[in-house]
Amino acid sequence: MFKTLKDLLSSATNAVPRISVADTQKLMKEEGAVLIDVRELNEVANTGKAAGALHISRGMLEFKADPESQMFEKSLSKDKPVILYCASGGRSSLAGKRLKDMGYEKVYNLGSIKDWAEAGGKLEHPLDSGM
Repeated sequence: MFKTLKDLLSSATNAVPRISVADTQKLMKEEGAVLIDVRELNEVANTGKAAGALHISRGMLEFKADPESQMFEKSLSKDKPVILYCASGGRSSLAGKRLKDMGYEKVYNLGSIKDWAEAGGKLEHPLDSGM
């Protein structure tokens, strides 16, 4: 059956709950949650990223999230919460659904970098974080 973007986003939104900035920060501190920016590198370079976030572009997510991949990101673990964000919340929702499909259970969608910044979350320039 053919699925539209609207269908895919609806399915992802239903599977991946939204989370507030305050709850994100709490999970990062208390449970070692991993915050991931799934935007493209040029977007991150223009605006910076949430302090402490990993940058894994949406196109590389599956490669970085699969423990059997040579590109596996070692800070990811299926037993730790994973929280994603992008520019508006759409890509992070789709990325979260994919992680759930891959066996990650505690996956959340923060929404956008703007949500983070407007709630007082600190930003860091990508060069400051070794990108």
